[in-house]
Amino acid sequence: MESHLLSRINEFGYWKYLSDRFKKEIINYKKFQALDKIVKKKDISTFFQPLINMQNGETLGYEVLNRPPISKEFSSTEAFYEFIGKTNQVFSFEYFCRNISLERYIEKTNNLEPLIFLNIHPKVLIDSNYKSGETAQLLKKFNIQPNQIVFELTERESVTDFDHFVYILNHYRSQGFRVAVDDAGSGFNSLKTLAYLKPEFIKIDKSLIQDIDQDNVKQQLVTMLLEFSQSSNTDVIAEGIESVGEFQYLREKGVNFGQGYLFGRPEKELQAGKLPNV
Repeated sequence: MESHLLSRINEFGYWKYLSDRFKKEIINYKKFQALDKIVKKKDISTFFQPLINMQNGETLGYEVLNRPPISKEFSSTEAFYEFIGKTNQVFSFEYFCRNISLERYIEKTNNLEPLIFLNIHPKVLIDSNYKSGETAQLLKKFNIQPNQIVFELTERESVTDFDHFVYILNHYRSQGFRVAVDDAGSGFNSLKTLAYLKPEFIKIDKSLIQDIDQDNVKQQLVTMLLEFSQSSNTDVIAEGIESVGEFQYLREKGVNFGQGYLFGRPEKELQAGKLPNV
């Protein structure tokens, strides 16, 4: 009797496992369908947020942000990109985003002086299926020069072979592209990453910028990043600046470039950044 009961319990657990797995497969299937629909209809909103020279008020460039429609399948932009990062669609979707980003940028302006910051997943650059030259073809299509493009690296923890990744980045640099490391200071391996990649731009994470004018610990960390940038000839961009106090402190410390709601929110139209009246 006892063995029969255990057998029934094991059987119940097995069927529950199958049921849960089936539900997950259905959810994933619906998400893939939603993703396919978004790509086919180009149903994605593109926003441009200015990056500003905090010393003279000139607009350095724009970060391009692509956001999907909120739906049952994707409750937020973060959930959407988290799903893509776990699939084999990373490369194809990033190519789609690069294409649509440049296309919509050119639709908005004839001024090709500002830099264009494109978020890019390292998986795309190191993928063996990646076709060398596709980015160059895109730029030629839109009459954009490589030195106007900054690859803003996201999800750096996915890089395991730094030597190979640096080799790939140097290939792009030889063509004129530049590299920005996003969210510097937010993770344990940030300094290691900076030392290996030697980016042209370091974007200091907004978690270090918030209330920095009142926080001694954050001030020390940012000072360390500034010292590194000066010794490595790297430009620093402070992200997430929202208050005049943050802006004034950073500018006085010698941070030349900034990004945040204080200067300009992400907009569908290209809006030059503006310094606050202080």
